[in-house]
Amino acid sequence: MSVERSANPSAPSVTSVIAKRRWAILAVLCVSLLVISLDSTILNIALPSLIKDLHATESQLQWIVDVYSCVFAGVLLVAGSIGDRVGRKKILCAGLVIFGAGSAASAFSTSPTALDWARAAMGLGAACIMPATLSIITDVFRDPDDQERAIGIWSGTTGLGIAIGPIAGGWLLAHFWWGSIFLVNVPVVLLGLVAALWLVPDSRDPVRRPIDVLGAVASTAGLTLLVWSIIEVPQRGWRSPWVVGAGVLAVAILAGFVAWEHHSAHPMLVLEPFRDRRFSVAMAAVALAVFALMGSLFVLTQYLQFSLGFSPLATGVRILPIAVVLAVAATTSTTLVRWLGTKVVVASGLLIVVAGLWRLATTATAGGFGHAMVGMVLLGLGAGLIIAPSVASVMGSLPRERAGVGSATNSTALQVGGAMGVAVMGSVLSARYQGRMTSLLAGHQLPASASRAILGSIGGALSVARIAGGGLGAALAAAARSAYVAGMDLALLVGAVVVAASAVLVVVALPARRRQDPADAVQGPTGTGSPMRGAGGPTAASATGVAASDGTAGTTS
Repeated sequence: MSVERSANPSAPSVTSVIAKRRWAILAVLCVSLLVISLDSTILNIALPSLIKDLHATESQLQWIVDVYSCVFAGVLLVAGSIGDRVGRKKILCAGLVIFGAGSAASAFSTSPTALDWARAAMGLGAACIMPATLSIITDVFRDPDDQERAIGIWSGTTGLGIAIGPIAGGWLLAHFWWGSIFLVNVPVVLLGLVAALWLVPDSRDPVRRPIDVLGAVASTAGLTLLVWSIIEVPQRGWRSPWVVGAGVLAVAILAGFVAWEHHSAHPMLVLEPFRDRRFSVAMAAVALAVFALMGSLFVLTQYLQFSLGFSPLATGVRILPIAVVLAVAATTSTTLVRWLGTKVVVASGLLIVVAGLWRLATTATAGGFGHAMVGMVLLGLGAGLIIAPSVASVMGSLPRERAGVGSATNSTALQVGGAMGVAVMGSVLSARYQGRMTSLLAGHQLPASASRAILGSIGGALSVARIAGGGLGAALAAAARSAYVAGMDLALLVGAVVVAASAVLVVVALPARRRQDPADAVQGPTGTGSPMRGAGGPTAASATGVAASDGTAGTTS
């Protein structure tokens, strides 16, 4: 449908109405994003409860966390493509419905396997929600300064979810069963859905591109196999045919995916933007920051509860410094970027994360919370300084008509980073923990079930210690805590090395400031029918300033 002027010259244009309510639209999008970020940390608080009630091992815990991220990351790109094609508001609302249904199913799961499937459904819903929120923001906020502020608030919402998640999870676990941490998502989803239907405009890419189904299947399968092979290393060993076979197959599938996308006429993953260092280097920085953040939260929440003996609610309170500092740093980082440039702010954030991980990696069994808190604050501060400027750099390097796929690519990097953080750091921890506990148990005759529980997780070891009681039980508990802290310290040190390498990359390759684009001077959200960067001038939609009511032809409705 072509874009036409309003028949009534005195009537306000759709553009002006959207411009006036753009901050209310942002609030709705942030509520929709909140439900995703809320889920990431609220689950970490419940991990010890899953060990107790579902008898989950450490590797099963990793998979419960990562199956969500694998589906999330694998479907993000195709979800962004579908949103660009059929309308971003539609895919946002569909995602909220799927996420809510998956949350309800997770709450009533009776085994780790059932919870895996329900979490996979939640990942599918989240994959529809996240790219839609960011692409709608870039469509509605056309002024560069407003867009940077909006992305800063969007990034800060992630920190808010991290802040609310542990506290809400701890309170719920203190009063209800573990399934309540998933049911809490349902009212948030309903609120976001009603508000989105009422306020959020629809927009789409004016060019109807076919959906790359083969690319979506290949990316999801490759990532899932890769994560599975890493998680299974502590259980099966590096030389296991299953581990080696899955790892080799994953690399082959992902290499085939890249080759397919390179030669496809309608790729799901557009490879050309990776040549722009504002896109590729910034994306690597934010992915590795999330690698460190999610991997650290996975090991720290268990440390606080199992090693230091805090309740779920007390643990949530002690995770709060990470979230609060992250949220504040994310919302203020755009101001620092104007003063210092993207390179300085992001590199500084990465170095602060390294310092925080290094501090946490020196934690001793009897070190207490005071020692860990300093490292946690540094971790939150650094992550906050990285996320918003990196996301702004990534989105600022893309034309608006490809905002859906661009934001999905960025969100994929976030989810892959988080999944790999849990997989790698969790596996390093498990390998050292199991190695120490295996040596301890050598020569002792224990029932097979007790040995499996002790080697499966620190929670299982502490349960066996309580049953044993007396001096033997106390010695087993002390040994399990010592082995866990040793594994945690090594995992955090690995995270510090990875993030330090990212800091070097940023210093060497990330441009200091964004390029000034003449198209940025044209304001007024008219959907993807606005002037496209590098497209040679305004389209019909931007020339008339009126959007079609059905959201076709790349308009906002």
